Order: sequence, then C-alpha cells, then structure tokens
Amino acid sequence: MASKLAIDGGVPVRPERLRGGFHGAAVIDERETEAVLNVLRKRRLFRFLSPGAEESEAAKVENWYRERLGSRYALAVNGGTAALIAAMFGVDVGPGDEVIIPAHTFVATAAAVIGAGGVPVLAEVDDSLNLDPADFEAKITPHTKAVIPVHMRGVPARMDEIMAVAHKHDLVVVEDVAQSNGGTYKGRPLGSLGDMGCFSFQQYKIITSGEGGLIVTDNELFYDRARMHHDAAARFWEGEGTKKYDFVLSGENYRLSELSAALVWAQCGRLEPLLAIFRGIKKRIVDGLKGVPGITLQDVPDPEGDCAITFGFFVPDAECAKRFSAALNAENIACGTMYDNTIPDRHIYKNWPFMMSGLAPDRRAPWKSPFYKGRIQGYSPDQCPQTLDYLGRAILMHIDQNYTPQDADLVVEGVRKVAAALF
Repeated sequence: MASKLAIDGGVPVRPERLRGGFHGAAVIDERETEAVLNVLRKRRLFRFLSPGAEESEAAKVENWYRERLGSRYALAVNGGTAALIAAMFGVDVGPGDEVIIPAHTFVATAAAVIGAGGVPVLAEVDDSLNLDPADFEAKITPHTKAVIPVHMRGVPARMDEIMAVAHKHDLVVVEDVAQSNGGTYKGRPLGSLGDMGCFSFQQYKIITSGEGGLIVTDNELFYDRARMHHDAAARFWEGEGTKKYDFVLSGENYRLSELSAALVWAQCGRLEPLLAIFRGIKKRIVDGLKGVPGITLQDVPDPEGDCAITFGFFVPDAECAKRFSAALNAENIACGTMYDNTIPDRHIYKNWPFMMSGLAPDRRAPWKSPFYKGRIQGYSPDQCPQTLDYLGRAILMHIDQNYTPQDADLVVEGVRKVAAALF
C-alpha cells in the first residue's frame, strides 16, 4: 500500500525543501575577487590597448575555448544573445533567409534570427525536448539557410541526425550551447560539431560572469564576419596577418569587457568539477527511477555528455503532471511542470510576444520583408502541438552542486512515492 502523500496530510520524505540554485555564481570566492581586482590594479580595462595586448583577459578566455573545443577561432562577446546575432551575420543569414529553430528554446534564439533579418521557422521537439530531426527536415524549403540546434538545459541534441539532414540539404549549422557549456556529444564538445557554436556566461550558467558569451568556429570567413559585426571598429584593431577583406559589416558593439572576461577566466577551473558533481547526482537519480510505472524518463541522446544540471520525466497527460508536481513539491522535492499556462516561460515559443502577439510592425517583421519569398506569414500559438504535448506532460527539477547522494536518494524516494499513489 502506498504511503500517504504529504499533500494529503502524510509525512514528507524530506523535513526541509530541496531546491537547486545558481551554479557558477554560488561558488564565487577570493579567486574571482582577486581576478577582478587585478584588472583594476593594471588599469587595463580595454582589451585592444597596444601595450600589454597579450595580457587581455578576453584573449585568455578565447584561447581557452580554442584549446578546449579544438576550434581555430573564438570570439568573446558580451552575452549569449550577442553571440547568436553575431553568428547569424557570420554565416550570412539576412533578409529572405529562413532559419529553423526548435519550438522549445530561450526566446533569444528566435530574436537573434530576427535581429539579423532572417525568418525563424519553428520545428517540433521530441522526447529529448530538443529539436526533432524528422520535423527539422520536414520544415526545410528552398529558402532555408541554416538551422540552430539548441542543447536545452544541459541535454545534448541529436547531433548525428541533425548534421546528416543539414549536410544532405547543404545547410549551415549554428549550435546554441548557452544552457549546456561543458557538455559533449559522443566525445566531442558541444559547440564544435556545427559550423559555429555559441555560448553564454549569464548569471544562471554553470560558469558565469553575470553577462557574457562566446563564439567558436573553424571557418575564417564566418569568424571575420562575426568579428566585424560584434565590433563597429573591428577593422581598426586588425593586427599583423589579419586578412583584409574587400567588404565590411557596419557592426555593433558586443565586445566582452575585461572585467567580465576576468570572471570567466577565474571560473574556468570550476567547470569540470561542477559537471562531475551534477553527473554523479543525476546518474544516481536516473538509476533509481528506471522502470517506475507511470513515468517515462526524458531521453538523453548521449548520457555521458549530459551536463546533468536538470532531471526530467514525463507522465501520461498535462493534468496528471500538475497533480504529480504539486504532490512532489509537498514532499519537499522542488520541481515544476514545464508548460501549464500559469507561468509564461520564455523557453516556449507560445510565449514569445514579438512573434505571437501580432505587435511587430511590418518594417520590423522579417517575414513581411519584400526580400522574403517563403510561406511564413506569421505564427500561431498552437502550431507546434507535439512540442506542447511533450512540455505539458513534463516535470523538471534542477540539480545543484550542493546535492549529496542522500539528497539524490530522497528524490528517488519522493518520485516513487508519488508515482505509487497516483498510478
């Protein structure tokens, strides 16, 4: 007989609430403080000053990513959204071009496409909660220029299938790694599989500088276009050996500040130890919940490469997800449904107002541009039913670096207790 649920007056599995918090921001200590103070002591706040150029904090971060990902080029920018926008210019997305993106991603993915003048095309996600390769291929038209697979909440996308489709149709692949820094896919770092990879160091990320981002690529032309777009004065800082193109982009100022770069550089040694903690905790939870009647674990295309910052599973329907989530929270296991119309989660396409509300004026809406000859005429809240079904049935919890094996065991106990009572 199932134990009485805490939501019905029973004793919760935990005496106090278990919830996740920040990752990189939570481990800030003297290392980060000293890194920032060192920049101030040097009084070298701008990376392109000629004296001491080799001391640039942004250059150190770029070098680290080149080495870690095995990429020829890296470009530090002031945010993950800036990285995506500059990457769109890098691969020459512009008016008239379609870019396929998953319907489950942060709003910045769509905004970056629009910022470059391209037209976002929404594709469904599958049970990995990442881009469904089959629907991606189905959405390709003669106007499609690129695809942005997004590795959502630490889980790698199905890159073998996505890359096969992209190569078949001669599409550019820009990986959005904003939520999965440090993850891998079949032994290769996320961000290094496509033509360009985009990262974020925002407050919520595994390592952070509050704001900041980075782009990697092996393509010199893509890199130089992105570099020009990220800095209106890029041509002024060209050093010896820099290729002089017969074109320029006007550019915007997305440079990463030396202070923010110093924070990223100070945190670089924290990435792998944090990932090891997350992965150990998630594996313990997953192993404890395999085969539980009534729930289906989120599919992870490469469990070894999962950042393991979240744990998710599906229940039979959306109403069941609400009941399950409420009951599990009452057991003091913090979790949430992913789509239930109570919170306008900006990771779900239906909640992107500049696309869904019809408020975009004609001259600001690329799908209304005279350069665009495709079929997109607007977006509707119900156009990706498969995505809404998966998200509606999904329950998600965050994994914290302070969780212990005992915490993982209580998560298992709590989920099993609720499942036994509801199913």
